[in-house]
Amino acid sequence: MIGLVAFLSCIGLIWAETPFNHRVHNERVIGGSNAKPNTWKWQISLQYDSYNDGSFYHLCGGSIIDSLHIMTAAHCILSTDPSGYRVVAGEYNLYEYEGSEQFIRVSTIYIHPGWTGDLGNGNDIAIMRLADPVYDNGYVAIAELPYPEEELPHTFTCQITGWGLLDFYGSTPEVLQVAPINVVEHKVCSQHEWWGSLARDTMVCAGGDGVISGCQGDSGGPLNCFTNGAWRVHGVVSYGPAGMCNQWKKPTVFTRVSVFEDWIFSVIR
Repeated sequence: MIGLVAFLSCIGLIWAETPFNHRVHNERVIGGSNAKPNTWKWQISLQYDSYNDGSFYHLCGGSIIDSLHIMTAAHCILSTDPSGYRVVAGEYNLYEYEGSEQFIRVSTIYIHPGWTGDLGNGNDIAIMRLADPVYDNGYVAIAELPYPEEELPHTFTCQITGWGLLDFYGSTPEVLQVAPINVVEHKVCSQHEWWGSLARDTMVCAGGDGVISGCQGDSGGPLNCFTNGAWRVHGVVSYGPAGMCNQWKKPTVFTRVSVFEDWIFSVIR
């Protein structure tokens, strides 16, 4: 899910809410296609058991940043009690057990100290420590991160992945989706007709072409960009426009990972 707060409600951002269907609720990258199996191996499905009855639903995406830690969005944290969450690594089809999955409980949740619940203030990032380590079964990998303070150039093409909504009507995918999405540099994204002051330099904007975007269910997932010889997670899906997610000049906004690495490593070390 892509997030919101009270003071932004008049602008109409998508917000994180507990889906009414507590059995299986998975939400897609708009304008994308089915990812090839066994690719984007650091992508996980963050799942939540809101009724404490063992019925988990897909809540958000996330990225494996070491064998014991997952990076996701702070607004994906509906409760600070870790017992309600599980991480599914090696996931592809949410509706089928394929033998590649690892179902791991969460032991500790670390929310960035600057997170206030207001998406416009940024700092929409959290780390989850796993109760057991992810192991290499051929279907998982640890995400590479960008260089500290690294910036992406305007129109640079990255890939967004997730199980978010496919369209305005709420269609949902079974398998992981992927779509190419172009970066919108800060000086453009912060213009009035784009996101204005809601776009900060601690964020990465991508999309806004009216075709491709993240949507509800993609929150916390990665913005994957091939830089310096490797695929790296440059962003964490944070927010987008309410209503139709793929709106002209309203790109998907990501937490910019390269400016949070000191905090990330202070947590995992």
